[in-house]
This record gives sequence, C-alpha cells and structure tokens, in this order.
Amino acid sequence: MNRFVAAERALRTAAPHQLLDAVRRVLTDQYAADSVELFLADYGLTVLQPVSVLPHTLQPVPVHNSPAGRAFGAQEPYVETLPGDLVRAHLPVTVRGDRLGVLTVTLPGDEHAQGCLGELAEIAQVLGHEVVVAERDTDLYLQARRRDRLTLAAEMQWQLLPGRSCVRPEYELGAQLEPAYAIFGDNFDWSATADRLSLYVTNGMGEGIEASLLTNLAINALRNARRAGLPLADQAALADQAVYAHYRGRCYLSVLMLDVELATGRVRAVDAGSPQLLRLRQGAVRRVDFEAQLPLGMFEETDYVAQEFRVEPGDRLVFVSDGVYGVASPRGEAYGDAALARAIQSTRLLPAAEVPRAILRELTGHRGRPVPDDDALVVCLDWRGR
Repeated sequence: MNRFVAAERALRTAAPHQLLDAVRRVLTDQYAADSVELFLADYGLTVLQPVSVLPHTLQPVPVHNSPAGRAFGAQEPYVETLPGDLVRAHLPVTVRGDRLGVLTVTLPGDEHAQGCLGELAEIAQVLGHEVVVAERDTDLYLQARRRDRLTLAAEMQWQLLPGRSCVRPEYELGAQLEPAYAIFGDNFDWSATADRLSLYVTNGMGEGIEASLLTNLAINALRNARRAGLPLADQAALADQAVYAHYRGRCYLSVLMLDVELATGRVRAVDAGSPQLLRLRQGAVRRVDFEAQLPLGMFEETDYVAQEFRVEPGDRLVFVSDGVYGVASPRGEAYGDAALARAIQSTRLLPAAEVPRAILRELTGHRGRPVPDDDALVVCLDWRGR
C-alpha cells in the first residue's frame, strides 16, 4: 500500500482521542520518523501548546522566535538541522486557511527528509481535518489549546466562532478576540457559498455571562435567518425581534453585517451599532461610513435598510470593536482613527490571518497594561476578487 494512503487511512480510522498516536505509528513505520509531536495554537495566539496527556507533557513553544512558530506564521514547512544527522520538519496543520497548529517530525538525514517533505505536509493537512472532526467527540484538542483556564463566558464565545481564519480564491479572512481567556461580548461570524460571503462583527453590551448569553442569542438568530434564505436587512430584523422579545430593550447588541457578492465585489451592509470598518486601498486608509441604524433589540420591530458599496481587488478591510478604537492610554488619549490607520499601514505586508494579532499587540502597548478593561475584536478581510 502507498505510504501516504496508509497514513491517511490510519488517521481516518483512529479513535478521536488517538489521532496523534495513529500518526506517530504510521510516520515511524512508513517514514522512519524518530519522533512526532503535535502542537496547537493557544487561544491567545502566543504559544503552540503540545497535545499530550497530562501530566506527561512537553513545554509550550512560542509562536514568535521558534522554528515551529516560523512554520505556523509563514504557513510553509520549515526544516531545521539537528546533531547526529537528524533533521526536524515543522509542518503547518491548517484546514481551509484556519491555522490550527504545527506537526513536528524528526527524521534521519536531510536528503531523506526532503524526499518526503511534500507527503508529510499533506499528512499534516489530513491530520488537521481529522482534528476538527474529532472535536465533536473529545475534549482533548480543545483542552490542549489552553494556556490558562477559560472563563465560562469565554468558553461560550469561542464555541460560537466559525474559526479564526479562512482562505478562498476570492478572499482571505483573519480574526482575533482579546482578552482571549476572558472575552464576554464581542464576536464574529462568517459563512460562504459558491456566490456569497456573509460576515458579521458584533459588540454585545454588558459583562460576563450576561454578555455572552446576549451574543449567543443574537448570533443564532442571525444564523437562523441566514439559513432560511432571508436577505441581509430581514436577517437583522428577525434577530432584532428575537433579542427584544427576550430582553424587552434592557439589553441590546451592536452589529455590522456584510453580504459580499463574490463575482462582482458588490457589498450590501447593515450598520446597527458600534463596530467600525476601515479600508486600506492603494496605500491609503479611510473609514467606510454607513448610515447608522439602531442596535439589535433596542426597540420593538425596528426596520433595517441595507446600503451598498464595492470592494476592489487588493482592498483590505479591517473591522474593529469599540474595545479597540475607544481604548485610552495612561494619559487618557483614545486610540482612535489615526493610531488605527498607522497600525493598518504597518501591518500591510502581513497576511490577513496575522493582522488582528499584530494590531491587538500594538493596542496593548498603547494601553500600557496587559489586561484590557473591555473586549477587543479585530477582523481583517483581504479581497482578491475573481
């Protein structure tokens, strides 16, 4: 049997919690691997956490300044030379652009490693798909991502997300939430078909569990309306009714909703609250303004109207919550449009998946302390078009 087929079959038939054991066996038998380790990116995207059974575990690996982190960031295999005629190949574990982690394989001899590097990279992709499927039946991989304990509100928010990045021929998406282990109200959601991309950026009021419950209700109402085939404005109206029916105006949720036509770049938008959109086009950063409409759930039976604009190939759209542009420095200076524009310019060469983390890192410097007072959300959309 072809050794790649053997590896793929071993992964597809393994028990959900035994994927690493399965890939270790086949890589040892078929590729003469000396050791095999799987690392998954933590919720804060600062370290790569080893997948193993506690307490017998390896140390986390930094995303920055490490060979595995280099493969994770560049999304390309990276090979380092070790003593004793060994090499260590670090292989991105990614599913349709969603960066999960890195598979690290130690092999004998550089020539042997180069001869099988392509197959090993494909096995890492198969492993990524199996990890995503296995998460329905085991907590192992979700636990492995945790550098610290998640609050209950954060647990609810992360389970609600579609992923943290996505790649298609027409676009690239990346997003990140902070504080990663204690987020409560901010959220994002996206979904694509052959013809359209739906993207929602939400900013729920309140704190802790109450904010998370509000966001969960609103996001599921939006998904329910979207999956029923309703147009964007009607999706907003249905979610507005669902939130108002439960909270009677005591709580409400801000959302910026986009529906992108993949063939033309025509965008329909509903701006119902505080999330902001900035566009980088031909080196210039400009805010994209819409007619402001009421947040979801503020009043009974609010009507919403979709507005239109276009994205052009090469555009970068950056969405931020008020926990980004409203953050004050120790001297009381708001982060604001000027600082955001500088951050977007300084990250223009990074892929979309790396931009949110870079902007949030700069925001921490502006704030002057590591723990924010409010949720912070950044979503980046790079538009290529067809």
